[in-house]
Amino acid sequence: MADPKDRFGTRCVHAGQSPEAATGAITTPIFQTSTYVQDGVGRHKGYEYARLQNPTREAAEANIAALEGGAHGIAFASGLAAIECLVKVVAAGGHIVSEENLYGGAVRMFTRVLNRLGIEVTLVDTRDPGALRRAIRPGETLLVYLETPTNPLMRVTDIAAAARIAHGAGALLCVDNTFASPYNQRPLELGADVVVHSTTKYLNGHSDVLGGILVLDDGALAGEVHFVRKSTGPVPGPMDSWLTLRGTKTLHVRMPRHNENGMRVAEFLQDHPAVRTVHYPGLLSHPDHDLAGRQMRGFSGMLSAELAAGDAKRLAEGTRIFRLAESLGGVESMVCIPSLMTHASVPEPERLRMGITDGLARFSVGIEDGADLVEDLDRALRSGRRTRNRRTSPALTGG
Repeated sequence: MADPKDRFGTRCVHAGQSPEAATGAITTPIFQTSTYVQDGVGRHKGYEYARLQNPTREAAEANIAALEGGAHGIAFASGLAAIECLVKVVAAGGHIVSEENLYGGAVRMFTRVLNRLGIEVTLVDTRDPGALRRAIRPGETLLVYLETPTNPLMRVTDIAAAARIAHGAGALLCVDNTFASPYNQRPLELGADVVVHSTTKYLNGHSDVLGGILVLDDGALAGEVHFVRKSTGPVPGPMDSWLTLRGTKTLHVRMPRHNENGMRVAEFLQDHPAVRTVHYPGLLSHPDHDLAGRQMRGFSGMLSAELAAGDAKRLAEGTRIFRLAESLGGVESMVCIPSLMTHASVPEPERLRMGITDGLARFSVGIEDGADLVEDLDRALRSGRRTRNRRTSPALTGG
């Protein structure tokens, strides 16, 4: 098992894991069991029932906690399940202030599900410290929730500043670190109380599992989260936990390539005449570039670009290597149109207020050869422009 002083790459490979005791197997086994035989009534080996404990899940939890620099990792069947459990623990009957530019599923949960439980959520642009302070209700606000960078506009919030504001009001700060990954950003070190991940994404990295995790230092809070998870049951299965653990072993190898390819694609799109705006914190033109450079080690493979609505759809449907899909963080590159896919459940007026138009394309840049990715996008963009020109040519339209 890795020592806490080990460097990040060593923790990726070894944290939370030791050779299996009975055989010496170097890979953590998949403990595919629902229950455990006990030595006697009330006497067991620390394992009673798989909803409560599973060795494969515990290895993945310890591994990811070590990568985030946290004491406790608590895994869930999805990222949304992790968020819901945290809210039930810390904000039941209270008020939450959240970043407004969120994953569409999180917006749906915050605005259409949690209100049924008596939880009110205020959505604001958390990049503005004044707006964040004004949204907090002293004595009522129990949780401040951030995505940084955000999905899909790649906004960056100052985590340390948000932590000071939240703590000054007696609230906890949770940061969704899915887009950055712990390779690029570690919110606990910047003052966050809880980090959440969709482990489906960069942590797993191979587009073959669903999962989520909370990482935190507070032992009492971790105990409460464990209790609610045990009582409501949103645990990942052992196979999902094993696939996640397999993925984290190469996180430190994959992320530099994602970072490199993300920058390459962003620079290409920024210079393309069909593209109006590129949202990528690694670009000097990004309004939050300086902040991102201070609190992030790299900028990941996530970016979005604004085109004409028809051009965005043709681009998304016209690529060969970039696959049209809703997920992200896998080794393969993906593209989607948020307004019609990941954020389709957000009412159109709210989407437009946040800047999510039908012309916005979101890219998850994988680890393929960067030159092939640029050529793929260039080909799709040129094809789209030819199609548009044919449709508007006076010789063809009679104009």
